[in-house]
Amino acid sequence: MNIIVTGSAGYIGSHACLKLLEDGHQVVGIDNYSRGNRGATAVLERFERFAFFHIDIRNQTKLFNILTDHQIEAVMHFAAYAYVGESCHTPLIYYSNNMCGSLSLLEAMGEAGITKLVFSSTCATYGEPSMNQIPICEDCAQNPINPYGRSKLMVEQAIKDFADSDQSPEGFCFVILRYFNVAGADPSGRIGEVHRPETHLIPLCLQAAIGQRERIDIFGTDYPTKDGTCVRDYVHVLDLIDAHIKSLNMLKPGDMKFYNVGTGLGYSVKEVVKACKNITNVDFETYEGARRLGDPPVLYADSSTVQNEIGWVSHRGKLDNMVADAWKWMKAHPEGFDRK
Repeated sequence: MNIIVTGSAGYIGSHACLKLLEDGHQVVGIDNYSRGNRGATAVLERFERFAFFHIDIRNQTKLFNILTDHQIEAVMHFAAYAYVGESCHTPLIYYSNNMCGSLSLLEAMGEAGITKLVFSSTCATYGEPSMNQIPICEDCAQNPINPYGRSKLMVEQAIKDFADSDQSPEGFCFVILRYFNVAGADPSGRIGEVHRPETHLIPLCLQAAIGQRERIDIFGTDYPTKDGTCVRDYVHVLDLIDAHIKSLNMLKPGDMKFYNVGTGLGYSVKEVVKACKNITNVDFETYEGARRLGDPPVLYADSSTVQNEIGWVSHRGKLDNMVADAWKWMKAHPEGFDRK
């Protein structure tokens, strides 16, 4: 299949490209490099079946030309800004990049007659569910509490409206995947997680283990959880990509699917820190501070729908596996990808 991946130089998008290429697909990657890594593209370009274009998806004319020139049959849409705090300080760039970029993509797909879309959404569209809504199901109320989550929810709505409209090509179908905390890396160490700044707990712990930061701050130890720290659902990036590919393969004309993707297990902050210390064999410093505003005590997914409908299961969902793969990447690439 000829597949285009938006945000192909990002953490999740690059792993999607790698797996699609290994599965024998023709893959076109596009990225504007505002957050992506050229080093990831360099790894992917070792495959003859990969073509890359340095463009912004808001450039609809160029995007349409790429879609048609490469006879694209399906789209995996990852391109987005994804820092919650940044979205609160500069919300308009989130609506412009995430929302307007997706509208440009949908219009180009409509003009090119492309009927299959897998959209990378987020559990942030749910906001702060009450404890009686945990684990979170797909029919949980979507009340995002920040511009990032709202921008993703707007894209979800736009996709649904597009599918119901005369603008969409006949047979248009989509899957929207709402996922939780993504972790781990390609086990071979070819690509991995690089964010600037880094905000995810596992790579932050590994940076402390390798000596790139002095300590790890634990925000709140008095939550109503097993050890007093927040509990979150972590999914291995390769398991997540497997959900994307299985979703794409099962799509039928007219389908409108929504799936939560997580392990259904919750790991606390202290459990993650302990796992990182055990895997790295480094007893890095931690500091227990006050709670952060807006951190719910517990968030984890009910993934029974995606399991039952497409047969997806988490094969790498144990915390130690995710940390070990991430540590292998970090040790080999302590400075991440070259961004020159």
